[in-house]
Amino acid sequence: MKLFGKKNRKPHVAADLSAAPGRARAERELILGDHGFLREGFQNLHQISDEMWRSNQPNPRQVADHARVRGIRTIVNLRGPSTRGYYLLEKEACEKAGINLVDFQVLSRDTPTPETIFAARNLFESLTYPALMHCKSGADRAGIMSVLYVRFRQGQSIETATRQLSKKYLHMKEGKTGLLDAFFAAYLTYAKENEMDFETWLETVYDRAAVKADFMASGKSRLGLDRILRRE
Repeated sequence: MKLFGKKNRKPHVAADLSAAPGRARAERELILGDHGFLREGFQNLHQISDEMWRSNQPNPRQVADHARVRGIRTIVNLRGPSTRGYYLLEKEACEKAGINLVDFQVLSRDTPTPETIFAARNLFESLTYPALMHCKSGADRAGIMSVLYVRFRQGQSIETATRQLSKKYLHMKEGKTGLLDAFFAAYLTYAKENEMDFETWLETVYDRAAVKADFMASGKSRLGLDRILRRE
């Protein structure tokens, strides 16, 4: 039965890469469904340190280049596992290139949980480097994880680390992705009047719901850039 015109969608079934029709379907899902044609000539690729890079969603050829040119040994997929072609083809390409693919899902339109933040800290200590992190666009989820990498792995201040969230990397504060900026701004505002490091603030002061509510009430989330840019 349909309610209010909504369709009951069937779960997406992964394409079979071992068969020609399945591979062709996976490639269509990458190139058209996931807008991979836009990333063919622009990877939003940046080197954060000697051991870490960030980018948008790589295609199989780009995965091979990362291994051959940059010596990448680990790719961290910030979109999470999927049955879609972009993920299946990336996973296959990583296996062929001898790259370890790590799935670590991050949200770009919500305030992060302390559990996610500390899990990211642990992740950076467990990776085999050199490594590359990516989301779909390389702007928002790659941005917050780059901030956390600079903070936890390089020991820089949050004020310095938040440079990884900027228009240089196509991150936009306008729209709901601005929640990421609001999260770090909440800490920096508190730290101006209180001597407390970021980790302690997360554990003892941070009110995730309050930061989100303040941001939503500000009206900054109402701009439709996320939809226009087709961000996840």
